[in-house]
Amino acid sequence: MAPAWCFPLFECSLYLLFIWCLATAVKKGPRDLFYLLGGLGFGLLLEYMEVVMGSYTYGHFWIMLGKAPNDIPFCIGVGWGIIMYSARLFTDRFGLSIWAAAALDTLLALNIDLSMDVVAYRTHMWHWYWTTPGQNPLTMQWFGIPYGNFVGWQTVVFCYSGFSRLFEKRLLRAQTGVFKFIMVAILALLCSLAVLYVTEQIWPLMQKLGILSVHRFVGICIILLGMVLAGWRYKAVKAESLPAVTWWVPGCCHLLFISCFFGLGFYLENKWMTVAAVVNVLIGVALHLGPFLKKKAKD
Repeated sequence: MAPAWCFPLFECSLYLLFIWCLATAVKKGPRDLFYLLGGLGFGLLLEYMEVVMGSYTYGHFWIMLGKAPNDIPFCIGVGWGIIMYSARLFTDRFGLSIWAAAALDTLLALNIDLSMDVVAYRTHMWHWYWTTPGQNPLTMQWFGIPYGNFVGWQTVVFCYSGFSRLFEKRLLRAQTGVFKFIMVAILALLCSLAVLYVTEQIWPLMQKLGILSVHRFVGICIILLGMVLAGWRYKAVKAESLPAVTWWVPGCCHLLFISCFFGLGFYLENKWMTVAAVVNVLIGVALHLGPFLKKKAKD
């Protein structure tokens, strides 16, 4: 089991970051506020759906919602909200098209999850049940994490980000005031849940056709990267003009989990997992600093 400090540190860190995001969103206006709150609500609903469907179960945190064994930690919904919100704070500054921005949001969020899940699974924050006989559950698929989990992240973040932007700029552009952004959050949440549910239902059919979860994961990553490159419209932005929480959310997540990865000795388990963990953190740094290094080089 994880050391006693792991769960409280993770949970309290998310709550503190959420308070910071909430203060930033209130200051910036109703669009940001309801995007953050919508992400929180979406995170809780999708996690409940996945737990009820038997995808995984959670360890016990301080604040749990629902009745065991289908209860979910409130902090997980908070995590979804702050990750999606901080990603959008970042991507909004670069003049991307709607779907290119949603694709970059997804890659930024996925980068965090690749660091998080490997450690969280090994500390029993959440747990997948592997039933393949004779296989080590710590080496299945992505070091014990189902590729389908990452496909879920791709679906959730891309849909919520994309639908939110679409409704704001196209379908509800004639609306004004707070009501507009409440409706945007609700519609984006419902549409995203619908897409997630439908993709879950057609997954068995895709398996019968020989399309495995790893194929979907890699294929979607390539498509997302292509969308970002195709829709990129470089817009000069100073790093200091971004709200500080834009950097702190991914930075704290990576720092917490890479520290646990080495501090708890997981790096001794598998050299390739260690290489992947380090490379993933470096990719995160490159994703967040690359545009500003490019600007500096041009200057």
